Amino acid sequence: MTRTIQPASGISGPISLPGDKSISHRYTMLAALAEGRSVLTNYSSGQDCASTLECMRALGARCSVQGDRVEIDGPGEGRLQVPSGPLDAGNSGTTMRLLSGILAGQEFECQIKGDASLSQRPMKRVLTPPRAMGSEIDARDGECPPLTIRGGTLRPVL
Repeated sequence: MTRTIQPASGISGPISLPGDKSISHRYTMLAALAEGRSVLTNYSSGQDCASTLECMRALGARCSVQGDRVEIDGPGEGRLQVPSGPLDAGNSGTTMRLLSGILAGQEFECQIKGDASLSQRPMKRVLTPPRAMGSEIDARDGECPPLTIRGGTLRPVL
């Protein structure tokens, strides 16, 4: 049986779009670095963003999730805590790449790891700038996770 579908003449009514993964990662990290409560709405429900939330919790931010609404109580600038074990980025390259930059500026050492797939992905282009700025970063074969980051005061690169 063949059916012909005619083009719609118009659409009306509200539409709800899923949360954006890229924005959700970044806002989570910014909110965790800030002092006080941040409320994020339309948060991405994907596992990658859940990995970012778990990493920020391990660093001392309080995070609660209710549907697509996330509340993050950040400790404030310079107040992230040393995690009790390695941070787990799961399969999220964005979590590992962005968080590596944040950790490079912290006054403690910590490790960030990923699943088997992420552990095969090279991070050299992300690790080069913080290394040039004075952060010590160890990686398997010089560029693959897990990463051990000894951060501190970074110097500008000209």
